[in-house]
Amino acid sequence: MRALTKTTAGPGLELIDRPEPSCGPWQVKIRVLRAGLCGTDLHLQQWDEWAASQLRLPQTIGHEFFGEIVEIGSEVKELKPGDPCSAEGHIVCGYCRNCRAGRRHQCIRTVGLGVNTDGAFADYVVVPVENVWKHQDWVDPDLGAIFDPLGNATHTTLQWPLVGEDVLITGAGPIGVMAAAIARHAGARHVVATDLADVRLELARRAGADLVVNVGNTRIADAQRELGMREGFDVGLEMSGSPQAVAEMIDNMNHGGKVAMLGLPKSPYPIDWGKVITHMLTIRGIYGREMFETWYLMTSMLSSSPTLVEAVRSVITHRFAAKDWALAFEVARSGHCGKVILDWS
Repeated sequence: MRALTKTTAGPGLELIDRPEPSCGPWQVKIRVLRAGLCGTDLHLQQWDEWAASQLRLPQTIGHEFFGEIVEIGSEVKELKPGDPCSAEGHIVCGYCRNCRAGRRHQCIRTVGLGVNTDGAFADYVVVPVENVWKHQDWVDPDLGAIFDPLGNATHTTLQWPLVGEDVLITGAGPIGVMAAAIARHAGARHVVATDLADVRLELARRAGADLVVNVGNTRIADAQRELGMREGFDVGLEMSGSPQAVAEMIDNMNHGGKVAMLGLPKSPYPIDWGKVITHMLTIRGIYGREMFETWYLMTSMLSSSPTLVEAVRSVITHRFAAKDWALAFEVARSGHCGKVILDWS
C-alpha cells in the first residue's frame, strides 16, 4: 500500500510502498479515504527535537482521517465491513488510575496514532476497536476527516457555560475557527477571534465570530470598546501557544474569568500570576478530546444544526491528492489557509 512515511532521522517524508497492516482480534482495519494535516504532522516532517523523541523509524504518520472498515478482528462485535468511521487518535492503556476512573483522555501511558505508532497517511490503517467512531450516514468524507480537530475545539470551547457570555479566542487556526462556530452555536453573546493572518481571521468571521482582530496592528482592548464591553471577557479560549497572546488575554479578562488553554507553546514563558490571583482567574489546560463524551457532543451538535455543519466545513480551504502531499504540506506550513485535506480514495 501507499504510505507517507518517515524513513530516516531528519527532515522530510517519503510516499513509499509498505505492507498492508494486519488486523488483530480486537482491532479494525480501515481503508482511508480522506486525511487532514495537523500541526503535529508539520513538526514530524520538519524533524525537531520533539519529533526525534517520538518516532520509531520507519513510521507512517497522520492521525486525522475518515475511512471505511474493510476488516474486523475475531472479537469485534459492534462493527462490520463497510461502516464509515474515524478514530480517536489517543490509544490508552486501560488500567492506569485515570483510565479505570473513566478519564481515558488523561491516561498516563497514551500512545499517539501516527506519532508513536503507524498512522493514517496511508491506504490502510489498523486501530483498536475501542478507538473507532462509527459515523452516521450524513457525515461525508471531508467532514469526517476533521472530527479529530473538531473534537479539540469542542472539548476546549465547552469547558465553561457560554450562554450570554463574552468569549475571546486567541489563535484563528482551524481549531480556533471551529471554536468560534461552536461558541456561537452554544449561545455566546460576543465572540472575538484574534490572529496575525487576515486569511484566517476571515475564516473565523465567516464561522461565527462577531469581531476579528489582527493583533499585528490592533489591540484586544480596542475590540472591547468597539463592542461596548465594559468589564472584560468572561471566557478565554487560547489556541495559539503564543506567550504574547496569553499575556494579552489575561489583561482583557473580566474578574472571575475562565480560560481554557489548548495551544502548545514552543518553550516555557512567564505569566502575570499576580493578575491571575487578584482577578481570580481560572486557567485550565486542555489536551485532546474526552473519550468519548466529546465525540457524542460534536455529533449531536452537528446533527441538529445545518448552520453549524456549514460553519465547521468552511474551515477546509485546500484539498490535494495523496500524491501531491509535498504541496499540501507547503500550503499548510504557510499559515495562509484553513484545514488542508489529503484525498486517499
